[in-house]
Amino acid sequence: MTDKTVSKFLSYVLRHKPEEIDLTLDAGGWAMIDDLLARATVPLDRTALERIVANSDKQRFAISPDGLRIRANQGHSFDVDLGLAPLPPPDLLYHGTATRNLDAIRAEGLNKRARQHVHLSPDPETARSVGMRYGPPVVLKIAAGRMHGAGHVFFRSQNGVWLTEHVPPAFLGTHAGDGPPRA
Repeated sequence: MTDKTVSKFLSYVLRHKPEEIDLTLDAGGWAMIDDLLARATVPLDRTALERIVANSDKQRFAISPDGLRIRANQGHSFDVDLGLAPLPPPDLLYHGTATRNLDAIRAEGLNKRARQHVHLSPDPETARSVGMRYGPPVVLKIAAGRMHGAGHVFFRSQNGVWLTEHVPPAFLGTHAGDGPPRA
């Protein structure tokens, strides 16, 4: 079994459905590593788990400093207190999506949907790679500094992904299309 397959399993149980393997997460989204290894439905041992966490290109997971627990860094479809403090974001952030979603996003903005937050990237390249997973990509430019000035709250997860509740249409532009987000 490939590390990518195991990483998808970890994402599924740590971000969406821990109950599928009778795994208990605490309020911060942490699971005991020994429990995860005992209940895993894919071949997984401690060495493989540590390798996958360390080598994940998107750094989706974190192991606690004491080495006993693991959690997803963001992307949960249930409430988790990641213990993140609000931070002022950079002036611009980016969001990658499929071109087929553009009309709805321009009308409604970016919604978190089934997730806990909207995910934003610090650079257009990362956003483009995210968008490519869903079809022909478009990179949206987010006027994050203006949003923050208007009272929107931002967090940065352990792996550098920026999180917020919603991005209203007034703060959106496309990276390589219509120039900067509207003022």
